[in-house]
This record gives sequence, structure tokens and C-alpha cells, in this order.
Amino acid sequence: MIHSKKDSLAASTIKDASSGFSSLGLGTALLSTLEKLGYEEPTPIQQEAIPPLLAGRDLLGRAATGTGKTAAFTLPLLQRLDRSARQPNPSVLILVPTRELAIQVCEAVERYGKEQQVAILAVYGGTAIRPQLIALKRGVDVIVATPGRALDHIRRKSLQLKDLQMVVLDEADEMLNMGFAEDLDAILQQTPKTRQTALFSATMPSRIASIARRHLQDPVEIQIAKEPVETGVAPRVRQTAYLVARQHKVAALARILDMTSPKSTLVFCRTRLEVDELTSMLNSRGYRGEGLHGGMNQAQRDRVMASFRSGSTELLVATDVAARGLDISHVSHVMNYDVPTSPEAYVHRIGRTGRAGRGGEAVSLVEPRERWLLQNIERLTKSKIEMATLPTVADLQAKRLERIGNDIQDLLKQNKHDRFRTIVSSLSEKFDPTDVAAAAMQLAYGSKDSGRTEEEIPTIQDRARSTPAVPRRPRREPPGWAQGQRAGGSSGRPVGRREHPGRPDQSARLATLHFNAGKNESIRPGDFVGAIANEAGINSNVIGPIKIADDFSLVKVPEELAPGIIKVLSRARLKGKKVKVRLYRD
Repeated sequence: MIHSKKDSLAASTIKDASSGFSSLGLGTALLSTLEKLGYEEPTPIQQEAIPPLLAGRDLLGRAATGTGKTAAFTLPLLQRLDRSARQPNPSVLILVPTRELAIQVCEAVERYGKEQQVAILAVYGGTAIRPQLIALKRGVDVIVATPGRALDHIRRKSLQLKDLQMVVLDEADEMLNMGFAEDLDAILQQTPKTRQTALFSATMPSRIASIARRHLQDPVEIQIAKEPVETGVAPRVRQTAYLVARQHKVAALARILDMTSPKSTLVFCRTRLEVDELTSMLNSRGYRGEGLHGGMNQAQRDRVMASFRSGSTELLVATDVAARGLDISHVSHVMNYDVPTSPEAYVHRIGRTGRAGRGGEAVSLVEPRERWLLQNIERLTKSKIEMATLPTVADLQAKRLERIGNDIQDLLKQNKHDRFRTIVSSLSEKFDPTDVAAAAMQLAYGSKDSGRTEEEIPTIQDRARSTPAVPRRPRREPPGWAQGQRAGGSSGRPVGRREHPGRPDQSARLATLHFNAGKNESIRPGDFVGAIANEAGINSNVIGPIKIADDFSLVKVPEELAPGIIKVLSRARLKGKKVKVRLYRD
């Protein structure tokens, strides 16, 4: 078999990726976790930052969002975390500018540190303080916090920093832009001189350099240059996105494929595990799909690519690493099952279609909390991505009937159905010819449908149409605010002032949901916020107070959203456990 240079480049890249993380000095446990998660190769900032951080050096890194810097500092801190003598005070403090980033970083630490059973707590504005006070008293290994809320805990003496091993300042320039400079200095002055410090910033203004001089000791300096993004990319590619809750993404992808019936589609996923699971699902629905990722040997990759090029395979499900260097001119559709975290990756992906003067389609499935990623892509590429509504079951049924009608027209034009005339004539003597034709279409429809039951996919309102193209930044909380209860962090409302913008509108009617799980199942407020926001596709800002008892929990949500949340969460799991949720009445 003859391979192009680009095929060889891709194969070489995959082969190098299989041992990429192990070459950085990470331990067996973390490498095993990365393998299970399906990560293939380290990004440039991970290659540069992980070795010096593992060696205990301070680090000053210049890198933008979407370059993989969260893993660059999370993996070393997990490996260096000394948990031999369990202590009540945290060992790691990660400071971030916004609640959105705090949640993302917290999830990353939990994901990578799952085998180590690391205790982590997110602390940010707009949520309640009491659960955090309890968690801090119980003992936490890693704190992810916004500066204002971290300083609040320090002043309350609920957060002790004397045993810190490592401090990370993530997106330091954003924290300074939001007015946190004094808070950062105040926090860092409370930390041990022996700590290790890592500072990451997209830009390096003089104020950042000043903080680095005062608080970092002989740091290793790295800079990851961003690849240029062309404006008005892929003019022949129509770009569309659908807002979909995480649990409905598989069904949404299948619905879009059923509606479009593309001839040659490249589906992008983030990890190997997603590639394998998605390929299996698509094949079970009658598609001819193959997976391509770094866990495959050369012979397997050759077979998959030959099948896709020949048209025997209509769907190629791949990771970015596996698809690198591949040059396939006939791809009609690119599907982003996961939205890439950087505009550069997005441009590279959709550039696989619309080649050789042909038109192309690029489709992205966007979780509500990822909406800002799409806005960043639009802003930096100066291209418009159309937000569309997922087809309904009725739309799909109409499309199937339309295709059957078109197929019948083609057969009629070919005039090659003589052997069926006898039975049709016989039936037409007994029944109306129109009824005979309709019955035949019903049979054809049933054979294409294969008896599969289609369910409606909940529609999510695109609230970001009128919002800025970057994540909303919470305002700094003024001192003296009273503390109220909401999930996963601390904040509340000032006495005599209007409600904090991060909390639900007090004029809205709230309903209380009752869950049959509480402290006995190690349920935390953040678990409810994550489940409602991600599974039900609801903005976390509208979630009201949360009360967690030993064997049950109460969560307030807007009354008009309660039925939909109950329906979705009755099929979901919290902490791996099936929970019952119902409307609670006093």
C-alpha cells in the first residue's frame, strides 16, 4: 500500500504521542489516568512546563487560554502533593479570576487526581460560605479560589495557608484587570517562603513582571506563541452550531446525521475513549463508521484510512492528533462533537472540508457552559457561526418520507419496475391505487426506520446571543457583605442593597426540589449545581439556596424550570448514585 507524506507525518505524530507524557517524568498513576481518559500527546506548554514544575522550580509562563495550561500545572502538583501525613490545612492554592474558570480547574483536578482521592474545594463569589467552612474544617488538599473570596476566608481564619506546598496564579493578567492586585499581594504574603509558585498569564505587562519579581524565586520562564488565526476562515464552509446538554449530545449527533445523510464525514472528539464509544454508537444505528486515534497500530490506521478514502466508510471518528496531517479532499462534513478550546484548533478542524473548490459543512455541538468558546472563535476568526435549533422527531419523520418520495421518483424515471406491475394491478382492483401506494411507502418507511423509537431532544435557549464574546466576569464583592447559602463557594448580598447579580432574581417565584441524597452520600452543593447546569442545561446563576441534610437535600430553582429539571435529573446520577427528585412542599 502506498502512503502519502502527510499520512506518514500523521502516523509518526501518533506514534510519538503514545509515549509523550511518560517522557515528561510523570508517575505511573498519572500516566495510567491519562491513558484511561484517552489523552494522546502533551501540548507545547505541557511539554515545557511539566518537567521544571516536577523538579520543584518556580515558573513564569506566558500562554493563552486553550493551550492546555490547566493540565500543565495540575499534573505536577498532583504528583508532588505530599499526603503521607494528612493535615487539616490545604497543600495547594490555585487562584483564578472567575467562577467559571474555578469550576473548570476544579473539575480538571478531580479528573486527573481521581485515583489519588484528592480532596478539592472551589471557593468563589455568588455562593454560600457555610458548606465551605465545614469542608475546610474537615480538611482539603487543594483550594481553587477567586482572590476576593480566598481573602475573605483568610480574614475569617477559616483558610490557613501555613502548610502550602504550591501556589498557582492562573490568568494573572485577568485578575489584575479585575482589580485583584492588592488581594493577590495580601494572599501571597500569608504563604510560606518555601512554597513553589507558578504564574501563568496571556500577556506580560509590567504589573505582572512586578508580581513575579516579588513572589517568584529564580523562575523558569516559558512563552508559548499562539498560532495566527486567519480572518474570514474557510469561506466555502457553512458553519453551524447546536446548543445541547451533555447527556443529549450522542442523540443530537445521530439526529443531525439522520437529517443530513452526509456522504463523507469527519467527527472530532477530544479523547480516545470518546472515539471508541461514539464509533460503536453510530455503527449500532446503521452507519458505516471507523475510529482513528493514537492507541491504534500502523496496520489498523492504514486499513481505516483506506476504507474512508474509498468511500466504504462514511464516518471517520478521530482525535485531533490522529487526524493531523491527513489530506482527504472529499470530506463533505466536519462534526465537532466537542468544541475545541482554542480558535486555532477549530480552524484546523473545519479546514478538512470545503476543499478543491467544493462547499463544505462544519457542525459543532455546544454544551451551555461552552457557549463562550464559540464566541471567542467568532471574534478571533471574524467569521459567523449560525446557531440552529435541533430538528424535532416530526422534522426527522418528514425528512425520511421526503427521501422515500425522491427515491420513488428516481425509480419511476428509470422505468425498471415491470416485475412489480402485476401485484400492483391486482391490489388496485381491490383497493384505491393511492392507498396501495401509501401502504407501500409505509413499508419502505418502516424498513428504513428499523423499529427505532426516537425521543425529543430538549431545546435550550441561547442566552448568549446578547452577551459579550467572553465569559462574564463577576464584580468584586465589597467588604461587609452578609453571607448566604449557595453551592460550592461563598458570597451573599449586602444589607440594605439590591441582590448580588450572581444570585436569582428575588422577584422570581422559586420552587423547592427534594433529593433523597445528602451528607451521608458525600453530596456537596457543587454536585447539585453541576448536575442542574450541565445535565438540564440551566444557567447556574438562577439556582437558589441549597440545604444539605444527612439523608436528603433541598434545592431552590425558578418555578417555571422545575418540571424540566425534575424530568432530566430523574434519569441522571449524583456521585454515581441514582437519586429520586420531586417537588418539595412545606
